[in-house]
Amino acid sequence: MLTRDDVQRFLSQFFPKMDIWGIIFLNREKNLEALKELSINASYREQIIRSLVVEDFVETLESTILGCGEMWVFGKDFDGKQLYIKIAMGSPNSKTICISFHVAEKPIKYKFK
Repeated sequence: MLTRDDVQRFLSQFFPKMDIWGIIFLNREKNLEALKELSINASYREQIIRSLVVEDFVETLESTILGCGEMWVFGKDFDGKQLYIKIAMGSPNSKTICISFHVAEKPIKYKFK
């Protein structure tokens, strides 16, 4: 069971790594459609990710995608809609990864809100 401290620890490691190595966005159709629908450019998408806080946390998921390891799911309110954001630390000495960035398909259940 993850605690608020665990989530804060992840974010405090994710953001500096993102600053140093950058972030890869998977250009899945769903993600690209969300950017158009919400009129969000790539730069603003990064700002939204950088604004994530512990209260935005939803859950973690295991993954074998791109060797990214554990995926962390967050939600964020944007323009009256809930965004579903799935990020991962990525491999050591490489970019962080954003697997999902789109409007949530179902209501998000936050763990700490």
